[in-house]
Amino acid sequence: MQTHQFEVLVVGAGGAGLMAGLYASKTAKTAVISKLYPTRSHTGTAQGGIGAALGNIEEDHPEWHTYDTVKGSDYLGDQDAIEFMCEEALQAVYELEHMGLPFDRTPDGKISQRPFGGHTNNLTGKPVRRACHAADRTGHMILQTLYQQCLKNNVTFYDEFQVVDLILVDGAAAGAIAVEIASGETHIFHAKAVILATGGHGRIWEITSNAYAFTGDGPAITLRHGLPLEDMEFFQFHPTGIYKLGILITEGVRGEGGVLINGKGERFMERYAPTVKDLASRDVTSRAIYLEIRDGNGVNGQNYVYLDVRPEQVNKYAAIDGRKTPAGAPYTVTGEQILARLPDIVDFCRVYLGVDPITQPMPIQPTAHYAMGGIPTNKYGEALANEKGKIVPGLYAAGEVACVSVHGANRLGTNSLLDLVVFGKHAGLRAAEFATSAEYRHLPPDPAAFARLQFERIFQADGKDNAFDIATEMKKVMFDGMGVFRTREGMQAALETVRELKERFKHVGVTDTGKIFNLEMMNVWELGNLLDLAEVTTVSALARTESRGGHSREDFPQRDDKRWLKHTFAFVDERGKVELKYKPVVITRFEPKVRTY
Repeated sequence: MQTHQFEVLVVGAGGAGLMAGLYASKTAKTAVISKLYPTRSHTGTAQGGIGAALGNIEEDHPEWHTYDTVKGSDYLGDQDAIEFMCEEALQAVYELEHMGLPFDRTPDGKISQRPFGGHTNNLTGKPVRRACHAADRTGHMILQTLYQQCLKNNVTFYDEFQVVDLILVDGAAAGAIAVEIASGETHIFHAKAVILATGGHGRIWEITSNAYAFTGDGPAITLRHGLPLEDMEFFQFHPTGIYKLGILITEGVRGEGGVLINGKGERFMERYAPTVKDLASRDVTSRAIYLEIRDGNGVNGQNYVYLDVRPEQVNKYAAIDGRKTPAGAPYTVTGEQILARLPDIVDFCRVYLGVDPITQPMPIQPTAHYAMGGIPTNKYGEALANEKGKIVPGLYAAGEVACVSVHGANRLGTNSLLDLVVFGKHAGLRAAEFATSAEYRHLPPDPAAFARLQFERIFQADGKDNAFDIATEMKKVMFDGMGVFRTREGMQAALETVRELKERFKHVGVTDTGKIFNLEMMNVWELGNLLDLAEVTTVSALARTESRGGHSREDFPQRDDKRWLKHTFAFVDERGKVELKYKPVVITRFEPKVRTY
């Protein structure tokens, strides 16, 4: 069993992990562990842009961005953290530009910006161009740029190492346990500070835009050590996923003028968001699509509607809306411009659907997309041990695995890339600062004992059940009971099924008993993570008797600020029982009010 020692250890090599690793490495000996090759991380799938009120094309201000984020969060976001993120956004984008990120440009050479859902001019209520983009490959460009910078800065990488446990000594982080996938060997990573940046857990749901690697490893590992998870009931369903497949169609399509059309050929978003129409926030748009389908207005009676970006349709509705170019001329596009601005989207639809978006509308439906909840942290990435704000020494989290909370009950598009850049940077800086004055903690006699027990159970199971059947049932019941709309009966049925599946999971074994590239064993372990998080998510949602953002209950359709303007903290005790506690939302400038779009 090999032991490695670093001052700062980063788990996860997506945008947050690379940003953390880059900034930590400036003053500390730093390693990044990833179960994937870094440039295959899920940040690379982010398409439409990163939000920053640069004002390059029209008037915009960080204060407007702050208000839109607070409003978009359905007033559950902590306003001090939101202000911090939106103020830091400008510097973050310019830092990426100076690192070499190839943003699209305006004719005068500035970073180009496009509209995105929920981002508005706070004076007029109209959409504002705030998303800084590199075609529809913005996340890919961020990932490549940061990886190159990390290599330049001599960050040590351990690629295709699966972290399976944290090492905590006297309540403080002291490292992590990882399995090298190629050999099956266990490695001990001894560190002064650990930063978790493992991403989300969207594979809980049947239809999702998330990669197969998004199995909630970071949250599940921390939960098993008695640490809390915050706001797990809030999971975002992106309105425009490819029908049945869930592959994301970026909000940038609507930013370029695309419109949502139901089976009657109607543009329906003006009924749900009369001011911004198709550029409403994601929770509003997803519910609108769901309601259209439920009312029988799906295309050909099916569970989908159309997203239409055909130039003739874009130009038609742009004229109706009075949409203008930055120069004040009527907004129009050509097929060549759509192809240039959205090349990957056009390619996805041609390959997976046999549909050409330049000449045909795209069939879409909401898809499970983003975890607003996760490991609770403050705005410097320091992990919290409880709802009272106690810090876990040496433990940090950033990106989708974390809950700062800047997204609250609903995340605005472009704010995920901003979140991981801003808070990844500050987690790296704070971890490196901690490491300069901290000593290496003495490791326990057998630091890998708990991790080994988990895999021994898998190898010794009787094999009466199999992982594929359990995963399929979990995903279906979660999509049905914990989807865009929720009821007590549906959530209770989902919870009972998940708990039954957790009992069945104890019998799941593996047919491959070898060590080398035993991906079957890893898949089973990952399924255990998803089942644990599915239970916590459902218990948290059942307790919240209101509708807010991504948590929309048909039996409690109204937002209840009097009772529920608070964050959920979920703990799992030694018996495996989920316990809920609560923490007030931080309000600085914006008192809650009814959201209108």
